[in-house]
Amino acid sequence: MKKDLTGKKISVIGSGVSGCAVARLAAKHGADVFVSDGKQITEDKKKLFEAENIRWEENQNSEKLLECDEIVVSSGIPPYIPAVQAAREKGLKLTGELDFSYPYLKGRIIAVTGSNGKTTTCSMIAELLEKSGYRSTAAGNIGLGIAELADKEFDYIAMELSSFQLYWSKSFRCDAGIITNLAPDHLNWHGSYENYVASKANLFNCIVQGGAAICQKRDTELLNPAAETKVYTLGWQNDCKIFMDRESSAAYLDSEKLFGFSDVKLLGDHNLENAAMSMSALKLAGAVTDKELLHSFKAPEHRCEYAGEVNGIIFVNDSKGTNVAASVTALSSLPGKKVVILGGQGKGEDYALLAESVLKYARKAVIIGSEKEKIAEALDNAGYHEFKFAAQMKDAVESAYAMAEKGETVLLSPACTSWDMYPDFEARGRDFCVAAAEIISRERNG
Repeated sequence: MKKDLTGKKISVIGSGVSGCAVARLAAKHGADVFVSDGKQITEDKKKLFEAENIRWEENQNSEKLLECDEIVVSSGIPPYIPAVQAAREKGLKLTGELDFSYPYLKGRIIAVTGSNGKTTTCSMIAELLEKSGYRSTAAGNIGLGIAELADKEFDYIAMELSSFQLYWSKSFRCDAGIITNLAPDHLNWHGSYENYVASKANLFNCIVQGGAAICQKRDTELLNPAAETKVYTLGWQNDCKIFMDRESSAAYLDSEKLFGFSDVKLLGDHNLENAAMSMSALKLAGAVTDKELLHSFKAPEHRCEYAGEVNGIIFVNDSKGTNVAASVTALSSLPGKKVVILGGQGKGEDYALLAESVLKYARKAVIIGSEKEKIAEALDNAGYHEFKFAAQMKDAVESAYAMAEKGETVLLSPACTSWDMYPDFEARGRDFCVAAAEIISRERNG
């Protein structure tokens, strides 16, 4: 049920995509809105706010934001910042982006979270819905800000959710929820792995009665779903409700075939799992889709993305591999031996598990970025010495190609963020693809 915001004083912390959308939604429904951002607000946002009579402040969170009936917390705002603590001390109502926007949404919601694979899974769900003729869209960490969907008619909404958004969620509800996998990430925000898992697990508390919860079988103990939650576990053993069967090269939901592995053109076993979760969620949420549509789905950019081939050597761009778990998945899921490019700015993770995976799946490695010494130390400790350093991406790709043999893959999967060398992982991935394209062109044209 929509809330009556007429005359209400609503403060919004943060002016990013989610904060801006929430502020505009509140203003549209008659609220007196004040946006407070600890950083600078972009000029286009200021003009937008002024046009819609939204007050704002930048480079601070002053006491002005406490002069309200309710504070809405944008995606990514942690609970420990002084502004949030002050609001709690004053007894103000604190609401997350999801809970604030939910009463204005129309359509069945399939929500996706997880440490890795959530963007691919959510993108696949959204594309399959669209191509099947449903009024649908993607939102959240992918596509539109959630509040931008308010008051619009949809059959389905595919929603990618972060652990930050789920941390604040209490009243949001969805018809199906997917937790693709669990691995340590964003520990600086959550404070511990246990807190991070608890935020992810909160998605299962948001599923409507009779709705479906989907996760890896190996993660069920950590997630500890409530007894009444209808959980569909995925695994490569036949005791799972979503069964990945190597013998028949097909995925099944409750013994009903979902698709053959050859129907999926994405690289790696992890993408077969993403497809199985997507198809299962669609079926369980009442959508009718055709497995033939899987054939045309392409991986989102920078996520185990095919970047070309020359002389029997394949280039794969997994720049979105910004944590150890993502890179371990890429290394273990892609077939054949690899020459892997690692490194960037770290998140404080232990690289021992990464080193074990490199030892097992990569014949050579090239390391770049500010974490290169720490990664090299982990590789040395694991008994792996087949690596070299490079200063820039172009040098790294050239070195990796020179070391690669026919039938191998040059894989960019850094296990780190890009912020030491690039503004974002997309820019890093594009740089890799440009370097690969130059090599391919040179080799083909002599």
